[in-house]
Amino acid sequence: MRILVIEDEKDIAAAIEKVLKRDGYAVDLAANGSSALELIDINEYDLVILDLMLPDISGFEVLEKLRKNSQDTRVIIVSANHTTGDRVKGLDLGANDYVVKPFDFDELRARIRALLRRDFTSKLNVMVESGFEIDLSSKRVTYSSKELILTLKEFSIFSHLVQNKGKYINAEELYRHVWNEESNPFTEVMRVHIYSLRKKINEITGKNNVISTTKGLGYIFKGE
Repeated sequence: MRILVIEDEKDIAAAIEKVLKRDGYAVDLAANGSSALELIDINEYDLVILDLMLPDISGFEVLEKLRKNSQDTRVIIVSANHTTGDRVKGLDLGANDYVVKPFDFDELRARIRALLRRDFTSKLNVMVESGFEIDLSSKRVTYSSKELILTLKEFSIFSHLVQNKGKYINAEELYRHVWNEESNPFTEVMRVHIYSLRKKINEITGKNNVISTTKGLGYIFKGE
């Protein structure tokens, strides 16, 4: 899951980034509305955390432009503006939630989890596929009642491949969903994670072809 945090107060942005990365999300930061819109234009985000009082253009304008291009991206407004009028305007423009500063990080995390669960309207929070049971909320994977111990990055890669069973996913797409803007898609880090993931799957299933690679096409989860 990839999240964009639009916040001009560096301390708040850094604190949110730290909490979200600890929860396994890929996080990009934008300190103003213009840079935020540039990131939104070139990347796919599952959720945006949006401050209203930005130094160049207002958060309302950012939200309005975002909604013209995407109705699916979840948006949480996090703002010191606590008037009813601001809340109503934000929700009318397409925000999914509104959190007033100062806020509790545990509450923000819970609201994020609740909104992201709604992205799986056509998929259950627990996916069952080819003997694997994948809990998207707790980020746990089991196979024939045995737990597959994965890192957060491995879980994100595996769950994305399973959700796209039978479809080749290239490294660039995996980077967009699992890593943030600062990551370099031309490093060996993806191969390292895929190697580790395959090794763990082989150890628990006895199969070495659950995830296959075809040069020029990418990675594919074939299942059974």
